[in-house]
Amino acid sequence: MKLSAIAQAIGARLDHGSPETEITGVAGIEAAAPGQITFVSNPKYTPLARTTKASAIIVTDDFPAVSTALLRSKNPYLDFARVLELFYQPPRYAPALHATAVIHPSAKIAPSAHIGPYVVIGEDVHIGSNAVLLAHAVIYRGVTIGDNFFCHSHAVVREFCRIGNNVVLQNGVVVGGDGFGFSKDENGHWRKIVQSGPTILEDDVEIQANSCIDRASVGETRIARGAKVDNLVQVGHGSKVGEDTLLCAQVGLAGSTEVGKKVILAGQVGVAGHCHIGDGAIATAQSGIPNDVARGAVVSGYPAIDNKLWRRCVAGFNRLPELVKLLRKSEQLGRRP
Repeated sequence: MKLSAIAQAIGARLDHGSPETEITGVAGIEAAAPGQITFVSNPKYTPLARTTKASAIIVTDDFPAVSTALLRSKNPYLDFARVLELFYQPPRYAPALHATAVIHPSAKIAPSAHIGPYVVIGEDVHIGSNAVLLAHAVIYRGVTIGDNFFCHSHAVVREFCRIGNNVVLQNGVVVGGDGFGFSKDENGHWRKIVQSGPTILEDDVEIQANSCIDRASVGETRIARGAKVDNLVQVGHGSKVGEDTLLCAQVGLAGSTEVGKKVILAGQVGVAGHCHIGDGAIATAQSGIPNDVARGAVVSGYPAIDNKLWRRCVAGFNRLPELVKLLRKSEQLGRRP
């Protein structure tokens, strides 16, 4: 594909270099070879733009000139993702019903669906148009699913859950598994609390591999429109996750957590139950959140505090041995006659 055609497809401006350059693929800036296109969005990779073997680089409008052809863009990362789509198309699945699939007679599935091997669909299930359910997917009774649903192998949607349009479940996802609810009786034994409320995934949600979105004991667990949930994430029963929020790898939300819109919880962030995280907040990796977080706040550490304060605390922590020596020395000086 010619470089000029790529520039036109993504709405970028070609800054020197031949528009006739043939681009055969995409790669990261360190591994890119002649004929490939790459990108720079993180300033830390700027020096590599001078040494990369790529034939073209997608960069910001104010990126310094280099010898390699540049496509100037307002959002290089997004435009690189769009270029990827020009070169790689995931497999497409024609309407089909595999002979090994088990589908209850009461289920209503649009004829455009692709139902793969050993899929199980329970009674009173409704699935919209253009659905793809790959091998060993299981949909329990009473589930309602919108259009353009894509369910990878071994994903499970439990009873009475509701899923919107354009939802993707990656391998091993469990939507609507029982919340972790137990009550201790007079003998000190744990009695299971029935988890009666459904899990709801709104439109444009993607849940990635081996994540669990638990059902609620009462009420509902809800993942709002456009939210993205990474691998190995746990969303506890009765929690609510706002629109366009990112829950990164190994995030854990205890029960009844409320996460606002456009929040980012980085890898391994843990949130205690019944906390509220305001719109636009960010928690850096491995933060532990025991209390509410204000709208727009950036927090770090455990217990999570303002990121700038936390960074100063870490800097002070690294100096503790030195400070202890100074303190002991001053104490010794103070005891001298």
